[in-house]
Amino acid sequence: MTSTAPETQRGQDAGDALGEQPTSWQRRLRRFGHVPRPETPLRDRLDPPYTRPGRQVWSVLAIPPHVADRLVRWSGWGGPLLVTLVAGLLRFWKLDRPHAVIFDETYYAKDAWALVNQGYESSWPKDVDKLILKDPSSVPIPTDPGYVVHPPVGKWIIGFGEQLFGFTPFGWRFMVAVLGTVSVLLLCRIGRRLFRSTFLGCLAGLLLAVDGLHFVMSRTALLDLIVMFFVLAAFGCLVVDRDRARRRLADALPVDAEGVLRPDARIAETLRLGWRPWRLAAGVMLGLAFATKWNGLYVLAAFGLMTVLWDVGARRTAGAVKPYMAVLRRDLVPAFVSTVPVAIVTYVVSWTGWIVTDKGYYRNWAATEGKNSSWNWLPDWLRSLWHYENQVYDFHVGLTSGHTYESNPWSWLVLGRPVSYFYEEQAGCKESTTGKCASEVLAIGTPLLWWLACFALAYVVWRWLFRRDWRAGAIACGVAAGWVPWFFYQERTIFLFYAVVFVPFLCLAVTMLLGAIVGPAAGQGTRAELGLTSGDPTGERRRTLGAIAAGVLVLLIVWNFIYFWPLYTGTSIPEDLWRDRMWLDTWV
Repeated sequence: MTSTAPETQRGQDAGDALGEQPTSWQRRLRRFGHVPRPETPLRDRLDPPYTRPGRQVWSVLAIPPHVADRLVRWSGWGGPLLVTLVAGLLRFWKLDRPHAVIFDETYYAKDAWALVNQGYESSWPKDVDKLILKDPSSVPIPTDPGYVVHPPVGKWIIGFGEQLFGFTPFGWRFMVAVLGTVSVLLLCRIGRRLFRSTFLGCLAGLLLAVDGLHFVMSRTALLDLIVMFFVLAAFGCLVVDRDRARRRLADALPVDAEGVLRPDARIAETLRLGWRPWRLAAGVMLGLAFATKWNGLYVLAAFGLMTVLWDVGARRTAGAVKPYMAVLRRDLVPAFVSTVPVAIVTYVVSWTGWIVTDKGYYRNWAATEGKNSSWNWLPDWLRSLWHYENQVYDFHVGLTSGHTYESNPWSWLVLGRPVSYFYEEQAGCKESTTGKCASEVLAIGTPLLWWLACFALAYVVWRWLFRRDWRAGAIACGVAAGWVPWFFYQERTIFLFYAVVFVPFLCLAVTMLLGAIVGPAAGQGTRAELGLTSGDPTGERRRTLGAIAAGVLVLLIVWNFIYFWPLYTGTSIPEDLWRDRMWLDTWV
């Protein structure tokens, strides 16, 4: 139930224990932990089954077998929905507090309100935030266009919440909280499919539910949580597409006289995998991510490469002699069309509100300053949009002004410099030795989760390189796509909360590490992998100790989230207790 691999794949880490003769390069890699794969049934390699809890679990709980089978069937959705319910209750609890315009909400809340009411962002007067909080109905929407530097999708989403609940803190935070909650459900289901384990899927979702950065971003009207949602949704679509493509390959392969599936080079290299709607859906999701913030473009490139490599692996497993050539002929063009053009079209469509009006910023540039351009054969709106995008790009790469809370991406994983979204002191606090209480909303991940994730990432990279585990590679790709691009802009003003885009993949990495700590159940997987004989009870002892260790780590992470709860929610606490939570000097 808690292994990071299905029963039929666990044996691939057993090496020569099953009689395989390692090649010379495999012998050289032995020192790093590489072991060659044993023979696993081909269908299970293409379409691995899901793990099921051992009968002893239900025996201990005194649950009859027929009831246990029904619970297992329901748990695939019941478990994730239960975790999501907990995440939702946490995120919507006093969502309107603090009753303030915190950090960059001052831009996105107002831009969203103007966008959903008139189709373009406005230039708001200074110091209007207090009037909005006091009486939003008394604040008219300016008609002068505003210069904004991010695409509109995220603001459309924020504005939808404002349309439902008004131009208030609850209204502009509502849809972000919805997406933050639904992302927990997505991660539960993605983790379940990735690890073929409902338990591990729910564990990944639980870790995301109690991550402080994800929690704070789910309760703040900023764009980065929205980017994270679409990136995670795209990843989930690609994982489903991978499973369906491999299942289609397995169904097309021949079966011998003994009913065993056999590889076939001709089928593996020539089979057309047909209509792949989940890959198309991934293209739309990546386009929406890109149309929220431009860093989604890097994710599009990384995921596009990842899904093509998955096709190579599928065709190789099915028996292709030249899998790269087969993918080049059969899969590369459909994969490109399903992602890149679809994402670009989605991006352009997201600007519809700006296109159909004549008052947006730079909307009439082509008819005025750009009327002598050599590109006059293109529509005016397209040339104006292209000019706008060029100006925005120049702004982004030239944003080097210092900020109190800026941080280098090298420090993100260790939470070197979190961002304070809101801080307020209250005098006359009798519980504090200083006579003051403090309220703060601090955008910081749950420290123990993130620090454990540093070790988990090292494990994931090792498992990808030396155990050839595609799941580890997928997790590493998700982290790299959201993190590595910022290293190319280290002179730019950047912040820790940008890391929320890859937080779900950190949770998957920690889940994979915890699953490895627990290990396979007795009778499942290859006992030789643990160095045990069939009658050796050490496997159960090792699994028990592993389960205790993993359970303690999870409980510590949950405790750590509860401990920092006041700093995530702006709860007023004595200044002494606030300082106790400043574990690093750079957090102040």
